[in-house]
Amino acid sequence: MTNPKPASVDEYIADFPEDVQNILEQVRATIKAAAPEAEEAISYAMPAFRLNKNPLVYFAGFRNHIGFYATPTGHEAFRAELSAYKTGKGSVQFPLDKPMPLDLITRLVKFRVKENQERAKPKKA
Repeated sequence: MTNPKPASVDEYIADFPEDVQNILEQVRATIKAAAPEAEEAISYAMPAFRLNKNPLVYFAGFRNHIGFYATPTGHEAFRAELSAYKTGKGSVQFPLDKPMPLDLITRLVKFRVKENQERAKPKKA
């Protein structure tokens, strides 16, 4: 990536080679479909989606993988399925030389949407 602080998700994606741009757009479209009410933003210099003003998921392009960040709770809930990938506390690396697990991404996003909506419900006194 040559532009250190992209102003938009489009600008972020445009800074990658065409083959990686296509994969980033697939991930972006998958997130949008799973969370149509979420808002796109740039946060921590990477594409992010927010719902009810709260972080939902982030993704980022790298030389050999797409980083996906569903915060620790999303990753904990899908630990078994994510075990096939390199993971960190709140991150997973999807290799560029393998098909993107779009179904898994969809389920992770929907899980985070449900969590987010539960948090947004008014607390009973």
